[in-house]
Amino acid sequence: MSEVVLPNDTNPHDTMFGGRLLSLMDKCAAISAMRHAGIVCVTVSVDSVEFNSPILLGEVVTIEAWVNRAFGTSLEVEILVEAENLAQKERRQCNHAYFTFVAVDEHGKSTPVDPIYPETDLEKERYEKAAMRRELRLHLKGRIDLKDTIYLKDDLIAAISQRDL
Repeated sequence: MSEVVLPNDTNPHDTMFGGRLLSLMDKCAAISAMRHAGIVCVTVSVDSVEFNSPILLGEVVTIEAWVNRAFGTSLEVEILVEAENLAQKERRQCNHAYFTFVAVDEHGKSTPVDPIYPETDLEKERYEKAAMRRELRLHLKGRIDLKDTIYLKDDLIAAISQRDL
């Protein structure tokens, strides 16, 4: 989705408010999650938001989102944000984030979603890394012990074994 940055979207420095951008990112990610699930999905967490470059007044902000993996009732959606200066014909990556959504039924109860079946090498890489990020989120929330992780533990062991201690 694309939108031009107007004066009401900006701060006194003529750069886009972070909260306004997060709102657009959440909306785009929700659409991606709901397209996959075919049902209403609600945001449960936002992590690893990176504000790498300010988006300026008059630029076009483009937000792309895709579902990396589904976990029963939840989905990880990755978001990429680019800004484009139309006059200079320049485009740059500005932001990146991961959102987690849960599919809910008409009573607000979580409901299962179809799994993701990655096909390309990039989709397979995103799929595997989504499992590691999920385990990390669950570990940091105290919902899973490190010894009970699968993907995260293997990744940490590989990282440690590659270091020359």
